Amino acid sequence: MSHAYMKLASLALLLGGCSSTGNIERNAGGGAAIGAVAGAVIGNNVGGGDAGSGAVTGAVIGGTVGAVRGYSLDQRQRECNEYRSWNQYRDANGRYYYQIPGTSRTCWSSDRKPRGL
Repeated sequence: MSHAYMKLASLALLLGGCSSTGNIERNAGGGAAIGAVAGAVIGNNVGGGDAGSGAVTGAVIGGTVGAVRGYSLDQRQRECNEYRSWNQYRDANGRYYYQIPGTSRTCWSSDRKPRGL
């Protein structure tokens, strides 16, 4: 029976990254897929051989963590886009960047993504 759960977890892992939407959905899908695989393995080896409940628990935890991370990245992207027209500075390599007022966060011009993205 655990062989069927491993196939299901592998399918979830493959399909988890196939999202063309925002960071929340993409990271939630990837986190759920990775969590399902890890939960199935841990549940099979430690949890009395119950890979199915381990996969479900891992998918829920991984999906939640991925969604929180994706939300944070989306917020950061919005913040950088909001202040894109503010004063820009040039670094030693000729790349332009700007800082978000009142914070120490730095966003880069179009040739680089902001830190954390």
